[in-house]
Amino acid sequence: MVSAGDFRNGVTFEMEGQVYQIIEFQHVKPGKGAAFVRTKLRNVIGGAVVERTFSPTDKFPTAYIERKDMEYSYNDGDLYYFMDPETYDMVPINASDLPDSFKFVKENITCRILSYKGNVFGLEPPTTVTLTVTQTDPGFAGNTATNATKPATLETGAEVKVPLFINEGEEIIIDTRTGEYLSRA
Repeated sequence: MVSAGDFRNGVTFEMEGQVYQIIEFQHVKPGKGAAFVRTKLRNVIGGAVVERTFSPTDKFPTAYIERKDMEYSYNDGDLYYFMDPETYDMVPINASDLPDSFKFVKENITCRILSYKGNVFGLEPPTTVTLTVTQTDPGFAGNTATNATKPATLETGAEVKVPLFINEGEEIIIDTRTGEYLSRA
């Protein structure tokens, strides 16, 4: 159990059948009246952010989110299969539970799987990935005076903006959080 008076950033707890993580908190002691805790909470499974106030004596059961590194193996329709490197068990994850940043993940890349009480609800891809450019327009010498970019298709099918000097077949590093080109590999 965790009381509202002990709230800190990153603490996860159960409330009303949902799992919440504290993004921000503030202990408020007004000159008149009882103290309270003002919080900004993120629903861990749904992703919605809400603001709520609590009495410092409110108690909630602690929620333990399991984070486990697993290797992406293959997909079969709407199911994507991940292998546990310790037990070699295959864990299927529905396509609807995958984040937008999963479009940068290719087979055999290790991702962090998030689960609560054995139910998988999310996935964190690595921060950066190295991918090959499969299709892009050719760049021309002299077009680099400004910070100009062009669209490029990667081996996973994702499209990103790259500088004009990048050509087909080159390996580039992508930031999966923003979907931006970082550098050549």
